[in-house]
Amino acid sequence: MELQTKPIEALLEEERVFAPPKKFREQAIIKDESVYKKAAKNPEKFWEEIAKELEWYKKWRKVLKWKPPFAEWFVGGKINVSYNCIDRHVKTFRKNKAAIIWEGELGETQILTYWDLYREVNKFANVLRSLGVKKGERVTIYLPMIPELPIAMLACARIGAPHSVVFGGFSAESLRDRINDAQAKILITADGGYRRGNIVPLKKNADEALKETRSIEKVIVVRRVGEKAQIEMKEGRDLWWHELMKDAPSYAEPEKMDSEDMLYILYTSGTTGKPKGIVHTTGGYLVGVHITTKWVFDLKEEDTYWCTADIGWVTGHSYIVYGPLSNGATSLMYEGAPDYPDKDRFWEIVEKHKVTIFYTAPTAIRTFMKWGEEYPRKHDLSSLRLLGTVGEPINPEAWMWYYENIGGKRCPIVDTWWQTETGMIMITPLPGVTRLKPGSATKPFPGIEADIVDDNGKSIKTGAGYLVLKRPWPAMLRTIYGDPERYVEQYWSRFPGMYFTGDGAKRDKDGYFWLLGRVDDVINVAGHRVSTMEVESALVDHPLVAEAAVIGRKDELKGQAITAFVTLKEGVESSSNLADDLKRHVVKKIGAIARPEEIIFTAELPKTRSGKIMRRLLRDIAEGRALGDTTTLSDPAVIRELKEKYEEKET
Repeated sequence: MELQTKPIEALLEEERVFAPPKKFREQAIIKDESVYKKAAKNPEKFWEEIAKELEWYKKWRKVLKWKPPFAEWFVGGKINVSYNCIDRHVKTFRKNKAAIIWEGELGETQILTYWDLYREVNKFANVLRSLGVKKGERVTIYLPMIPELPIAMLACARIGAPHSVVFGGFSAESLRDRINDAQAKILITADGGYRRGNIVPLKKNADEALKETRSIEKVIVVRRVGEKAQIEMKEGRDLWWHELMKDAPSYAEPEKMDSEDMLYILYTSGTTGKPKGIVHTTGGYLVGVHITTKWVFDLKEEDTYWCTADIGWVTGHSYIVYGPLSNGATSLMYEGAPDYPDKDRFWEIVEKHKVTIFYTAPTAIRTFMKWGEEYPRKHDLSSLRLLGTVGEPINPEAWMWYYENIGGKRCPIVDTWWQTETGMIMITPLPGVTRLKPGSATKPFPGIEADIVDDNGKSIKTGAGYLVLKRPWPAMLRTIYGDPERYVEQYWSRFPGMYFTGDGAKRDKDGYFWLLGRVDDVINVAGHRVSTMEVESALVDHPLVAEAAVIGRKDELKGQAITAFVTLKEGVESSSNLADDLKRHVVKKIGAIARPEEIIFTAELPKTRSGKIMRRLLRDIAEGRALGDTTTLSDPAVIRELKEKYEEKET
């Protein structure tokens, strides 16, 4: 593993520091730093106190059972996530409060109060039960960003059926693989979705995926697009959502779930190419997302909170659905793109709904910068009081632009680090307490023990190393679905007794953390993790390709962009048309997020004597650096020729 440390040097010399505004601090939920000491002194007691904010059918007998690397939290406790996100609120003044504000790509708005959400979730829970779904049976959800998505998730949680949400941008093959791995019984999809005015053919993709699955018994289809989708409904298998809901009873008894029962599986890219089914359980996960939503976003009763992520990613699970709703918040969800119908769409939504908390990705912020200040200036953004970032490290320039042009220099920015695997935010400012440095995620959340270590696992007080977590935390993944050995190998074998995040980081003299990005072969494209192995496998699947090596190179907008080095089969000639065809092939196999930005044809790939492709050297070429050590190569001339060819292309 190699840490790219140079770009961070300037960050460690960052002298701009922003204290919490006086008025913000006075009104903040967390006003002083004593919470850190309290959590550090007795972490289990700290988490136990937080767990008491939720409603449990039966209290736990033990806070944590830890047999490294397997954890159980709130052992023996009984709880239901759906009940905590809805039922307990409809018994209070929140009954008629907006739970979800939905903004469609075409400009439609739908507001679901907590009572509306309660009714719809109960009815759909009964629909699932009527189709024979039992506790523990998996349900795959492949939907656009429409209200039926969180309704379906909460209905699954209500009856104890783990859900597996598949991002609507994924291809039929990606959907197929995830269904087969989870052995899902039911698929929930839509006739189509909208993206920049175009129709995303979700049902057609689903039909294609189901040609090679055996576990799916029924497909529930939401009508989103209508006749324009031109879909076919398969007799006996496919059922319309609206028809099933018409006569469904309006109350479904929630399952009393064990704290450690599975809540959901969410697939994330792994370095082996096969997507990993990350397993999150019920009690600990809800405790983690509940308190981080409340404290990190300083969540108040009157807030309108908008996380711009897609629910197909963990950010949407934790910080659009479960975290905000467990707090009785108003959570906004948006179906479309930030630039459709124009580049001020986000700011139009902020103004329209008087959004107070806005949580987005650095990729989006860099894109907004590129579009220019005139777009946010068109709109009244004075309702905003807190900004957040998620998905990848943010560079100081983007941080400052966000602070000045979106936050009007009055909104603290919570730059958060966490992962699909962690379930909850792990390193973050607390906005009423933390002095902010542009580009730094600052310090671990109370109760989280993060560290930076060297190759031998020894703590580094200041400087760069590997980011690890030294204590279990409530929302941590419990395993990889169906593959506990891979769980141990992937996360706990690099540094015994520590969870290895796969990220590099630096710590400055004030103890602030600066994230450096991935140190393995997972590429972070606009906050979405794409496995190099998955893309390579898709390229080699093309009949004209002999071999491929994929790397992520730095990209101003996306964080990283995918560059593919491709060797063609004997007698096949390279061309720009073939490069385009290969890009389309990758999209078909994986989805648009995995489309290579550039394809470089090469007669040979640089390999060690043992046959390992030297991706490190390919990264050097793609990023215009001097070549690193080439002594281990079987033929050093290959890399020199490739570098010359690449430089010629660039000029």
